[in-house]
Amino acid sequence: MTGLLEGKRLLITGVITDASIAFHVARVAQEQGAEVVLTGFGRLSLVELIAKRLPKKPPVVELDVQNQEHLDTLADRVREHVDGLDGVVHAIGFAPQSCLGAPFMDAPWEDVATAMEVSAFSYKSLVKATLPLMGPGSSVVGLDFDARQAWPAYNWMGAAKAAFESVNRYMARDLGPQGIRVNLISAGPVKTMAAKSIPGFIELEKMWAEKAPLGWDVEDAEPVAKSVCGLLSDWFPATTGSMVFVDGGVHFLGL
Repeated sequence: MTGLLEGKRLLITGVITDASIAFHVARVAQEQGAEVVLTGFGRLSLVELIAKRLPKKPPVVELDVQNQEHLDTLADRVREHVDGLDGVVHAIGFAPQSCLGAPFMDAPWEDVATAMEVSAFSYKSLVKATLPLMGPGSSVVGLDFDARQAWPAYNWMGAAKAAFESVNRYMARDLGPQGIRVNLISAGPVKTMAAKSIPGFIELEKMWAEKAPLGWDVEDAEPVAKSVCGLLSDWFPATTGSMVFVDGGVHFLGL
């Protein structure tokens, strides 16, 4: 049986551990026939180690989205492993501690600027860097957390995610004529290393599991991974600029 992503060439960012949502996206994508390239930030040896836990060990290329040289050379370095890309997954986010949990009004601009650059502007940076590898029918998917709400403790990361959602719409507008789709998956809380850095995340987990009409398991990233792979596939040919909620239904309850 042919996989949903058979023959697709994908670049997936954001794998830190095997609990990362991006790791499960890569796993499901490989199971569905895709050829995967990962990016790593910081200690590449750790990403290489985690990559070995996938069904097939993918190549890993270094990418710091705040490093312009990394961005300028990304297409050439990815081209060493695949001759083009059919999909790109943005799973990158970071905010200094002053932006999370601390009083919203106290975060200095320097920290807010870092959160905005890494968590929102990098979406544009990544797509622009990989654009030479993509053609009509390609799909870009970003991982989001619903920024229409003011979540407890999420603070400036929430503001960065709101910017991220806006960037998604503008890129979808500009890349549509090239036949490139740009969408977001707004996921419910999943227990990852990144989530552990968010004060109050445990309370959010409990609320989600209790309130989600379909139920929600913070230990299970597979529903999110499958949904990302769905948007990367050819089965959403006329969907762009959208935010698909994969959260057990919490988003429509007005909580």
